[in-house]
Amino acid sequence: MSKGYSSPLGNPGESPGRRRRRLVTRLSAAAAAAAVAAPILAGCSSGYEAGVLNVYAAADGYDFVKQMAQTCTDESGGKYRINANVLPKSADDQRLQLARRLAGNDQTMDLMAMDVVWTAEFANAGWVVPVPDDLAAEVEETNLRGPVETAMWKTPDDAEKRLYALPMWTNTQLLWYRPDLMKETLGSVKPPKTWDEMLSDTQAIKDAGGPSWIMVQAKQYEGLMVWFNSLLTSAGGTVLDPNDASKVTLNDTPEHRAATLKALEVMKAVATAPGHDPSITQSDEGTARLGMETGKAAFEVNWPFVWASARTNGATGDVAFLKDVLAPFADKLTDEENPPTDAQLAPINKKMQTRFNFAPYPGVFTDKPARSAIGGLNLAVASTSKQPDLAFEAGQCLTSKEAQTMYAVSGGTPPTIAAIYDDKDFKLAYPMGQDIRKALDDAGATRPASPQYQAISTLITATLAPVGGWDPETMVDKLAEQVQRAIDGEGIIP
Repeated sequence: MSKGYSSPLGNPGESPGRRRRRLVTRLSAAAAAAAVAAPILAGCSSGYEAGVLNVYAAADGYDFVKQMAQTCTDESGGKYRINANVLPKSADDQRLQLARRLAGNDQTMDLMAMDVVWTAEFANAGWVVPVPDDLAAEVEETNLRGPVETAMWKTPDDAEKRLYALPMWTNTQLLWYRPDLMKETLGSVKPPKTWDEMLSDTQAIKDAGGPSWIMVQAKQYEGLMVWFNSLLTSAGGTVLDPNDASKVTLNDTPEHRAATLKALEVMKAVATAPGHDPSITQSDEGTARLGMETGKAAFEVNWPFVWASARTNGATGDVAFLKDVLAPFADKLTDEENPPTDAQLAPINKKMQTRFNFAPYPGVFTDKPARSAIGGLNLAVASTSKQPDLAFEAGQCLTSKEAQTMYAVSGGTPPTIAAIYDDKDFKLAYPMGQDIRKALDDAGATRPASPQYQAISTLITATLAPVGGWDPETMVDKLAEQVQRAIDGEGIIP
């Protein structure tokens, strides 16, 4: 690995204006490609070409999958050729297009990058081929426990849980904070370990004249489900029984009810705290990043992409609290033709951490470990493929150590293979790697595994929105009722 880590938003050497133009161009191109693909999807060709494998990947990260597909093709010695096909940016649209192809028995579809929450649904529908036992054993031995768990499911025909996809890349959230503000107002740079501590620290910073927002993802979309599920799991609860996906566990016992109530109380406290983000009910990953970079917040819960974003924007002077510490490195960080190596990034990262730092996801109770949501993609072989053995061989290449290192360095997505986190160069470029590894090795806050997950998430987020505008005590039972409706197939067609 020779080049430094960059965010999904662009190269760390890009100026904000250039990066925005390239991002708009990239997203417009992806949207156009999706629009062109839509009528083709409706037809779903039944033919296929021997040795030609089609992989479908989301717009975010597609460029890197396409690059790796070419590498794998070249290294196969003519055994196969991988064609990369782009899916829309929206996860809902990705799922819909894949489902249409699968239901239409499209034999040209071989490999598909699936959101980690689709495993149960696709496996129960018979749309994915189980990973062969020998390969599954290798994956379970070499990959972090959390990402592996997202790719496992037990269908009615399975004797036990088994692997239905290959972990491709993963994600988890961290706490991002301003040590300079904490030192100035609190006399300490020790990050809060719980949400209650964070609320207390924020109040003290506000009282001292500092920023008062806590940046989260709280508008009515999957980000709200991620926040609720992380809090719930950290409090010791679950949405469903891990061993029985038909059983709602939000209020089935006093202990589970207390965990759900505490999670909701935390959400309400953040959403209604004095000086809270006035747009919190419309907040997502992007607005959370901007709230932090513009100096309106001392704390932010978000995915790792915010690190490279702050570094890039700080180097160009767009993040006021980073401008002076990154000024000596501005030329190096904005050199598009010769971006800094991992070793060159190490001292820059150290400087950044005096103003913008990271810590493990905050817990709900001091005596219970925090559980952060697991995101990412898994690569599955479609049951419609006429070449499943060859598809698994290509899938191994697309999820290999080389591939995952490239995805991480170029695309900003954390790897699932444990050994990558021990790589010296990777550690230099990715300083938050060990915190991410620990969160994922502890299994994290896996979202409820269920064939009805889409309906569960849709109804939970619709019930919770607008966040904080409800009574936590009565909301416990409302949520349980909605999840039961989703399981029973009532009132929602995802």
